[in-house]
Amino acid sequence: MKLEEFVKHFAEQFDDTDPSEIKYDTAFHDLEEWGSLVAMGVIALAKTRYGKEITGKEIKACTTVEDLFNTIASK
Repeated sequence: MKLEEFVKHFAEQFDDTDPSEIKYDTAFHDLEEWGSLVAMGVIALAKTRYGKEITGKEIKACTTVEDLFNTIASK
């Protein structure tokens, strides 16, 4: 699991946000489109692509995309 690959897959969870706006240090909770549906997509992404389970509480505890990556990678 590589950070660059994860950022790309994370950005794909957004329909209206330009993927170039999403970098490893993006505070994703501040993105206009961030919400429960995108969070569910991230949970599904972690499970289907990486075989890891993450909870909404764990996502909420993360600030940046890299924090989220590290949380998923540590499982």
